[in-house]
Amino acid sequence: MVSQEDKQLRDYELVVIISPEVVDNALDSVIDNISRFITENGGTVSNVEQWGKRKLAYPIKHFMEGSYVLTRFKLKPTLGKELEASLRISEEVLRHLLVRL
Repeated sequence: MVSQEDKQLRDYELVVIISPEVVDNALDSVIDNISRFITENGGTVSNVEQWGKRKLAYPIKHFMEGSYVLTRFKLKPTLGKELEASLRISEEVLRHLLVRL
């Protein structure tokens, strides 16, 4: 039985720091993969902002800079953990922060 909460989409913001070794066209591919995960699972992407390369406050995986991307979207609450799991195993993603609005 599917509860009412599973059907309702929630608003989220996702900030991702992508490795500086990823070139521009591959960066678009990483962003597309995130958007595709959201849309294939019944969510909607409302906004994607590329903030460009920025210096990190401390080294992450020996990198001192990374490409920041902010994505705003709606997704079923049960799929948040699944999205985070796929980001965690991604080689290109150094860090991510998923926030429910």
